[in-house]
Amino acid sequence: MGDARLGNRIRAFRKLKGYTQQSLAEEMGVSLALVGSVERGTKVPSERVLRKIANTLQVELEELCAITDKKDS
Repeated sequence: MGDARLGNRIRAFRKLKGYTQQSLAEEMGVSLALVGSVERGTKVPSERVLRKIANTLQVELEELCAITDKKDS
């Protein structure tokens, strides 16, 4: 999965769950800069950080990282 696509999915789930970047960072115990960088796709999160994001947003890791392209074959 490309970094930007993962970041967009994280942003969408974050907004759906009512978090700001700041509140998500505080809930996870990470920096605001980390959350912003992951969402922009400039930093690839570790598996540990991805699991923290999924747990905080109450979504399955597989759902967070799912590839949802729908191309006509």
